Amino acid sequence: MLQRIPPRRPGNWAESSHDTRFGWILAFQKMNWYLSWAAWALGNWALLELLESLGAFSVLIAVIFYFADGGNRVKQKHYQAWQVINTAQGKGGSGGRIEALQELNKDNVPLIGVNADSAFLKGISLRGARLSRCSLQSSDLRDSDLASSDMTFCKLRSSNFQGSNLEHARLADADLADSDLTGANLAGADLADTDLSRADLRFANLSDVDWKGIASLQLANVRDVRNAPQGFLSFALSHGAVSLASDADWEKAQQAAR
Repeated sequence: MLQRIPPRRPGNWAESSHDTRFGWILAFQKMNWYLSWAAWALGNWALLELLESLGAFSVLIAVIFYFADGGNRVKQKHYQAWQVINTAQGKGGSGGRIEALQELNKDNVPLIGVNADSAFLKGISLRGARLSRCSLQSSDLRDSDLASSDMTFCKLRSSNFQGSNLEHARLADADLADSDLTGANLAGADLADTDLSRADLRFANLSDVDWKGIASLQLANVRDVRNAPQGFLSFALSHGAVSLASDADWEKAQQAAR
């Protein structure tokens, strides 16, 4: 609540000027005395009190409208993020897509069907994102965090997931053919009906991975995989996977199969 303190009534001219020793200062002193009286007179106007109250009330109204319009501002922010993503579609580089995708996911907006083929998305954080039926083919997703994300039916062919966190990610029916999963964390990931043909799984963490329903491991490189579930390696090798340390030897094996 505003509390208005009334201005103090100025003294008469004799009281205000009796200590002034220099004559040239009197002109300024006189002007200040007149202004003091003018301020005192205006300060007693009820109109000024009304204007002060209206000013405070207008601030309150502005605050109310700001919060009431919050939903529209969020919608505008989401619209701009989608505009960034769609404008950069089919282009290389980031094009602001990292920030846009992270902002949408932060607000729990589904990213179903998003297309960011050939995008530079290194280090993106999309934990728990709803990305089913997305297309991220040939994208750079190194060191990304996609833990617990839904990537079912996604087109991820030739994408680079080196060192990425895909723990508990749902990759059922996803196309990961020719992808680079070197050193990726796939612990607890769902790989039912996933195509891992020619995928590089070297040093990947396969702890508790759901692997028995994998659609294809043809020529996938499973050399030095970590924490492989019991039976995985024998299953992989019997279904066309290879265990080769040398890139040159792996390339020769792929060429021989063509």
